[in-house]
Amino acid sequence: MMEETDREAVATAVQRVAGMLQRPDQLDKVEQYRRREARKKASVEARLKAAIQSQLDGVRTGLSQLHNALNDVKDIQQSLADVSKDWRQSINTIENLKDVKDAVVQHSQLAAAVENLKNIFSGNSPWTLQKSVALQNINATFKVPEIVRETQDLIEQGEFLQAHRKLMDLECSRDGLMYEQYRMDSKNTHDMTLIKLYFGDMEKLSEELGKQLWMVLQRSLVTVRRDPTLLVSVVRIIEREEKIDRRMLDRKKQTGFIPSGRPKKWKEKMFNILDRTVTTRIEGTQADTRESDKMWLVRHLEIIRKYVLDDLLVAKNLMVQCFPPHYDIFKKLLTMYHQALSTRMQELASEDLEANEIVSLLTWVLNTYTSAEMMGNLELAPEVDINTLQPLISQNVVSDLLDTYMSTLTSNIIAWLRKALETDKKDWIKETEPEADQDGFYQTTLPAIVFQMFEQNLQVAAQISEDLKTKVLLLCLQQMNSFLSRYKDEAQLYKEEHLRNRQHPHCYVQYMIAVINNCQTFKESIVSLKRKYLKNETDEGVSVCQPSMDLMLDTIAKDGCSSLLDEVFLDLEPHLSDLLTKKWLMGSNAVDTICVTVEDYFNDFAKIKKPYKKKMTFEAHRRVVVEYIRAIMQKRISFKNAEERKEGGERMIKEAEQFRFLFRKLASGFGEDSYGHCDCIVALAEVIKLTDPSLLYLEISTLVSKYPDIRDDHIVALLTVRGDTSREMKQTIIETLEQGPTQINPNYVPIFKDIIVPSLNVTKLLK
Repeated sequence: MMEETDREAVATAVQRVAGMLQRPDQLDKVEQYRRREARKKASVEARLKAAIQSQLDGVRTGLSQLHNALNDVKDIQQSLADVSKDWRQSINTIENLKDVKDAVVQHSQLAAAVENLKNIFSGNSPWTLQKSVALQNINATFKVPEIVRETQDLIEQGEFLQAHRKLMDLECSRDGLMYEQYRMDSKNTHDMTLIKLYFGDMEKLSEELGKQLWMVLQRSLVTVRRDPTLLVSVVRIIEREEKIDRRMLDRKKQTGFIPSGRPKKWKEKMFNILDRTVTTRIEGTQADTRESDKMWLVRHLEIIRKYVLDDLLVAKNLMVQCFPPHYDIFKKLLTMYHQALSTRMQELASEDLEANEIVSLLTWVLNTYTSAEMMGNLELAPEVDINTLQPLISQNVVSDLLDTYMSTLTSNIIAWLRKALETDKKDWIKETEPEADQDGFYQTTLPAIVFQMFEQNLQVAAQISEDLKTKVLLLCLQQMNSFLSRYKDEAQLYKEEHLRNRQHPHCYVQYMIAVINNCQTFKESIVSLKRKYLKNETDEGVSVCQPSMDLMLDTIAKDGCSSLLDEVFLDLEPHLSDLLTKKWLMGSNAVDTICVTVEDYFNDFAKIKKPYKKKMTFEAHRRVVVEYIRAIMQKRISFKNAEERKEGGERMIKEAEQFRFLFRKLASGFGEDSYGHCDCIVALAEVIKLTDPSLLYLEISTLVSKYPDIRDDHIVALLTVRGDTSREMKQTIIETLEQGPTQINPNYVPIFKDIIVPSLNVTKLLK
């Protein structure tokens, strides 16, 4: 059985050591771990020893009493036998007791003589007093064994006051004899030693009584509630001993004599016992370790809080009534608890704490300790003034803990954000559409997860201090900046992966919409977070982070919108390639298909939040017009006569109106088509359908003034499509336009700058 227990103990120890030494840096903490385990072992052993000692004392007392009873029974039995024997033998010798009778008579006469001597020496002369003391000491001396037994019995019965009274009588007799001997012959150590030996059992009684008193004091917080009289008795005994100590010290100053064992200093011992008891109580509250319970420190601190508050309330309301006022027992206990707590907090601070444990410790030390839940409790006032309490740990230690916390938190936030993004990416390839918010806009859980994590850390930091809360907020925003950069890259990779196989992921459009909407959610959440946790919005660090985050979010959303429009125009490519071709001129429905396709896509895009949907609608409008104009500039057709030019121009104007109607419909609620992109198609159509070539320069110059980004190659390509312009006329128009001044409207949105005319240069086009 013992071997099995030993094996289990060794296995448990190995497991605990393995748990403590999981990282290389923890090897530096081996000595610290060893000291912590040694303290815990010593604390457990002390409690176990006290419990066993208490039980053993009771067993020892019981065995002693049984042994004494057995001896008494044997003595009585022997005495009865002796009496019976003597009685039988003395029946015939009664007449021989004449000498005894004479002795009795003589004793009576001597007793009368002693009484007469008392009457004779009834004065207050020194001789009389000395003889009186001597008589008392001699009288007590012959009763020492009897008094020792009685005192021992009283101690075992818990009658400490009576036991101490008898002990004082014995000590008084011994001290009186020793003092008289000292006065007569201070160098006679032999007689002094004889007296000490004779009273040797008395010193053992004093030690035994002291042990019992210390046990009561160790349990004083329990005793004062169950049996306050017992605690009062202990204090009275200690106070008696203090008075005897003072008296003996005064006599030593006068005569140079002090009895053996004085001064006892039981009051000093009492406070030492109380101090050790407080320290043991604080250290003994750690019931768990990190390996067995992740919340070990929270539980440990909560138990300490409860115990200390309960103990101080008991001390204030009950213990002060059991001690003399000059002991100032509550103040001394308060100091003991504060010092024990300070020592314990320093020990905890020196351990390799995790981030959440640092927060728990600092919150407890800086806030809980002085709150109404502990030292600030109204029931402790006015004796406890939290403004006069010294810090439990120094500011340097607090700073070191905060630095460690911020470093650990930074690593944790980076890891959390990376994990959140990886989890979100897994959703992007699902076969099911993303969830929608209460307004029907697609979204993923990423913003909620990120800001819930930020919120939790800010709430924790706010429990410690405003300064830490601000630092954590700044840290969150800084890491958010880095996170958004990764978010942007992942969205781009998502698009590229889709372009390699447009059938996968199945819900690409929907999740790209969710990415765009997340940008708006991120913006709103950042503003909400700052409003809630930042008192001073002009904080330098925050003011630097905000614009860069807004810019990054707008960039991500813009790229997302662009990716969705790319998706639209990939589907439109076959129909865009039909524009301005012979087929188109003969009645192609390419523009109808383009409008239907765009409108169909925008039914999905209705799930995009308004700020980005508005920009996307305007960008789609611009790109459709640009693609239409690009079709013109690619010279897919060259009109043969005025009738074709008229037919083509009117068709262009009609299709421009189709586009205008479509995008006004899509932009409903966003305002008018302020950019007038479709007007450009109309302006180009007017140039194409113009019947009088002599007016071409005027028409083109008007076109150039309205669209200053149009280049020479665009004009040449347009004239080439018209089909009736000679090389000389093209050259003349170009040269004339180059001489004219060009002023660009600052609000002008470029249309032609992204349109590239096929490889033939202007010189060749002019031929």
